[in-house]
Amino acid sequence: MLIPLRDFCRSQREWLLETIESLVRLESPTTDKAAVDRCGAELTARLSAIGGRVTPLTRTDRGNHLLAEFGCLKSQVLLLGHFDTVWPVGQLDRMPLTRSNGRLHGPGVFDMKAGIALGMLATRALLETGAAISHRIVMLWTTDEEIGSGTSRQAIEEEARRSDAVLVLEPSLPGGALKTSRKGCGGYEVIVRGVAAHAGIEPQKGASAVQEVAHQILRINAVQDLARGVSVNVVKVTGGLRSNVIPDEARAIVDVRAPSAAAAAEVEAAFRALRPVDPRTTIEARGGFDRPPLERSDAVGRLYGQARAVARELGQNDLAEGGTGGGSDGNFTAAIGVPTLDGLGAIGDGAHALHEHVDIESLPDRAALIAGLIQRIQ
Repeated sequence: MLIPLRDFCRSQREWLLETIESLVRLESPTTDKAAVDRCGAELTARLSAIGGRVTPLTRTDRGNHLLAEFGCLKSQVLLLGHFDTVWPVGQLDRMPLTRSNGRLHGPGVFDMKAGIALGMLATRALLETGAAISHRIVMLWTTDEEIGSGTSRQAIEEEARRSDAVLVLEPSLPGGALKTSRKGCGGYEVIVRGVAAHAGIEPQKGASAVQEVAHQILRINAVQDLARGVSVNVVKVTGGLRSNVIPDEARAIVDVRAPSAAAAAEVEAAFRALRPVDPRTTIEARGGFDRPPLERSDAVGRLYGQARAVARELGQNDLAEGGTGGGSDGNFTAAIGVPTLDGLGAIGDGAHALHEHVDIESLPDRAALIAGLIQRIQ
């Protein structure tokens, strides 16, 4: 039953590559609304051309998100991803869009414009082969995932709640493995305020914020527990005004990751519990987890099992699974209890790196996997 989907996707290899290349050529850094919306306009035209009913979700300070619907069935499956990238306009001059040695190179091709095109081809395969499906297909392509999804999270969660499953077309793990877990991600700013004084004449009257933040960094580092998958890293420290002044303010920026909601709660409690060593100083910890963990629940496991069975029927290698410390918008959908499977996008390497690329030959069969999984979901 799945072979016609595979054969269709293979027959559309050049269509798929041309679609990916057209999106990559329209550079779309998150913070450049005009550039992102130019890419969005092209994507809208292409979604409409394959039968989608496209609704722009207009934003004033970020690019407009796009919602596309295919079919009119009551229940739905959500394909989720983003078309903003980390690369500035002009990066194409330094990372030319090229096909070389079986790879397609270019900024944003792996993360994750190829994934969008894969979702489009999978949808075409289902519609154009007349495959029996029990859900309408809804796509939500957002424009601010790379900076935390501040303007898209509400739409993501609302659409997920309407869905029987969410398939996230972010890049795969090495070799094509799917992502069945992701760490929750967040950050803190720890602000220490002390007492300024002349460093040479009366240093005893001062309370050094820099010295205090050093004490706190040692306490913060102790929260890290890599054996449990909890990472806590001070990534930036600032403080002090002049060489002869006891500093009255210092700040530390901390990146935090946790594999479970329980572990995230422990980290949050540790930051709330920070107290000064020098009682003349004060400590304020701002922030928290802005992406909850995507935990491998039974629902996630069932979706993975379905995908693995589809891969076997398509004659693909055994489909592996794994986890990652990076977050995606799938973190939001899994955390509200909607079955979510991540990493269904392209096979390749180099997300956010100069060698970013996708493996060309694997692309059509990856689209067939997505199509087969959509058909299998009940």
